[in-house]
Amino acid sequence: MFLSSIAKMNNDNTEKPTAALEVEGQLASNGGPVYDVDEKVDYNRTGAIDAERLEHDMTVIEAVKAYPAASFWAFVMSCTIIMESYCVFLMGQFIATKRFCHDFGVFSEKANTYIIEASWQSAFQCSGPVGAFIGVFIAGPLTSWIGYRWATIGGLMCLNGFIFIFYFGNSQGMFFAAQILEGIPWGIFVANAPAYCAEIVPMRLRAPATQMLQLFWAVGSIIVGGITYHYQSKDDSSAYRVPIALQWLFPTPLAILLFIAPESPWWLVRKGRLADAEKAVKRLGNAKAGNNARDAVAMMRRTIELEKTEKKPNLIELWKGTDLYRTLIVCGVYASQNLTGNLIANQAVYFFKQAGMADNTAFALGLITSALQWIMVMLSWILTTYLGRRTIYVYGQFINCIFLVALGIAASVGFSTAASNAQASLGLIVSVLFCLGPAPASWVIIGETSSVRLRPLTTGIGRGAYYLVNIPCIFLSSYMLNNDKWNLGGKSGYIWAGTALFCTAVSWLYIPEMKDRSFREIDILFHRGVQARKWKKTVIDITDDN
Repeated sequence: MFLSSIAKMNNDNTEKPTAALEVEGQLASNGGPVYDVDEKVDYNRTGAIDAERLEHDMTVIEAVKAYPAASFWAFVMSCTIIMESYCVFLMGQFIATKRFCHDFGVFSEKANTYIIEASWQSAFQCSGPVGAFIGVFIAGPLTSWIGYRWATIGGLMCLNGFIFIFYFGNSQGMFFAAQILEGIPWGIFVANAPAYCAEIVPMRLRAPATQMLQLFWAVGSIIVGGITYHYQSKDDSSAYRVPIALQWLFPTPLAILLFIAPESPWWLVRKGRLADAEKAVKRLGNAKAGNNARDAVAMMRRTIELEKTEKKPNLIELWKGTDLYRTLIVCGVYASQNLTGNLIANQAVYFFKQAGMADNTAFALGLITSALQWIMVMLSWILTTYLGRRTIYVYGQFINCIFLVALGIAASVGFSTAASNAQASLGLIVSVLFCLGPAPASWVIIGETSSVRLRPLTTGIGRGAYYLVNIPCIFLSSYMLNNDKWNLGGKSGYIWAGTALFCTAVSWLYIPEMKDRSFREIDILFHRGVQARKWKKTVIDITDDN
C-alpha cells in the first residue's frame, strides 16, 4: 500500500512529524488514494479533538478574527450566485418590458398591447433552469475530480462565451438556446458554492457564510431591478441589449480571484493531499488567533475516517443507507424553495403589473422588494445563529403560508384599487419574508446535511431536484398569472399556500437542528438514527467516533 511504509499505528497519540505529513501528501497527490487502503491511516487524535473543541468554544466574532481569509473567500465564491440571480430575474423583467414584448411577442386584443405568450414566457423562464439541471449533474463528478476552484473557474469561462449568444440573439429560439447554455455554468456555481463555503469556514461561521448565497441572490435582483428600471422605458433594442451585455462584468474578475483562492482543505484531505490541506488551512486562518493547521487537518481526517470506504464517491451511494435520508433532506429543502413563495418573488414585477400597477410603479416596487430582501437576509444571519436553522426554516414556511392565503383572499373580493394595493402589498410581504426565513436557512441546511465524502455529489443532485420542481412550477405560474390563460393573479396564493403547508409539515417531521454541530457530530447523529426533533437535546461526547 502507498502509505504502509510511512504510516504506523500511533498508540500513544503523539503527533506525526511534519515531514511524514508532507510525504503522505506528495504520495497521494501523485495518484495514491489515502482512504482507499485497508490499513487505517494514523492521525493525531488529541490534536483533532483539540481543534474541534476550539471551534465549539469560539464565538462568532472570535471565529471571524481567527479565519478572516476564509470569510473573504466564502464571500468571493458566493458572488457566483449573482449571475444566476441576475439572469433569472432578467427574463422575468423582460417579459414586463414593452420593447422586448413588441420585438418578440404578439398583439393581445384583450390587453390592447404586445405581450409575450404564456408558452414563450414559460419557455424563457424554464430554459435557464433546464441548462442548470444539466450543469448540476456535471458539477458533482467534475468537482470531485478537479476541485471546487477549477470547476467553478471553468464554468465562469464558459459563461463568458454563452453571453455572446444571448446578446446577439434575434429570435425567441436563440434566446431560449442561449439561456439553456448559460444555465449549465449556473448549475456548477450553485452546486459548488454552498459546499465550498461550508467547508472553508469554522463551525460558527457556517450559517452566515452559506447564507451569503441568498444575499447575493438578492444583490443580483437589485442590480437587475435598477438596470431594467432605467432601460425599460427605452423605445429601442437597448431596453434589453444593455442589461444582457452587463453580465460580462462578473465572470472574468471572479475567475481571477478564484484562481488565487485556496482549495477547500476538506476536499484536499479527501484526496489525501495532507500537506496541501495544511497550507490551505494556514491561508484561511490566522495563526495569531491560536489556530493550529496540523490539528485542523487531523480533525478533518478524523471525520473522514468515519466515512472511510474503498469505493470512489458515486451517485448510487446517495440513495443507500444513511446517505439516502441525507440526500432526501437536501433534495427536499431545495425543491421546497419553489413551493413556499419563491416564484412570486422571481416574478414580482409581472405580478405587480397584473395587480394593476403602472409600469414605472411596478418596476420601482420590484426594486424596493429586492432591496428589502437583501436586508432580510442580513437579519436572518442573526436569527439562524441564535435560533437555529430548523426553527426559522419551519416557522418561516408556516408564516408565509398564512400570507399566501391572505393574498388569495385579497384577490377574491373583487376588482378595486384597494384590492389591487392589498395584493401588491401581500405579494411584497411574501417575497420579503421568504428571504428572512426559508430561503437563507435552506442554504445552511444544504451545506451541513450531506456527508463530507459525498458533498459535491449531494449538493449537485439536490439542486437538480430544485430544477425538477422549478421547471413545471414556472409553467404553472406563468399560466396562473397571464391574462390570456388562467388569469388567476393573486388567487394563485391559495395554490402556493397549499404547497407551503405540505412543505412545512414534512420539514417539521424530518429536518434536524444542526446548529452548533461539527461535521463529525452530524455524521454520528445520522448514523445513530436520532429523530429530527430530538437532535437539539442529544449530547455527543467530543471523544465519540460512532
